[in-house]
Amino acid sequence: SWLWENVERMLRALMGKPAAQERALAALYGSLDESALMVIRKEVYQKFFALAPAGQDFFKQSTTRLYFIADKLVAMTLDMYKEPKRMVEDI
Repeated sequence: SWLWENVERMLRALMGKPAAQERALAALYGSLDESALMVIRKEVYQKFFALAPAGQDFFKQSTTRLYFIADKLVAMTLDMYKEPKRMVEDI
């Protein structure tokens, strides 16, 4: 079917690229200073709450806790490349 042919085409286009993407993402995260990380932390929630306003009802924690969660998201993004099987199990 058209859907699965497109899925196959997109997956084939990505074959062999995750290693390069992992290196690029690790280099990016490694190059960020604390002020850049703070911008990312804030942007994560601004974007999330803009897309899903109801999410504000579930995230009533302190700003410090929200930033901790954002840091975990960043780490998990990189771990998805490093250890995809473990991340699937963890999630």
